[in-house]
Amino acid sequence: MARDDLAQTEGVVTDVKAGGHFIVKLDSGQQISAKLSGRMRKFHIRVILGDRVTVGVSPYDPSHGLIIHREKLPPRTPFQRPRKN
Repeated sequence: MARDDLAQTEGVVTDVKAGGHFIVKLDSGQQISAKLSGRMRKFHIRVILGDRVTVGVSPYDPSHGLIIHREKLPPRTPFQRPRKN
C-alpha cells in the first residue's frame, strides 16, 4: 500500500521496542504498534520515547501503523547565568 493511501493521525511514542518498532498512543486514545518508514530509516532520523509523531494507519488493519514524520521540538532557550556584581 502506498503512503498516500494511509490515514494520517498524530500521537506520542509511549514505548520503544527492538528493531525499530514503537507503541504509539494516538490523540483519539488508541494504542497502536508502529514501525519506522523507509525514508526515516534511510536518513537515520531518531525517534525516542515521548516524541510526537505522525502515523500512517492502514484502513485494512488499524492496529498497525507506519511512522512517517517526527515533529520538530520547540527551540530551547540557552541558559544564562546571572551576573555577579
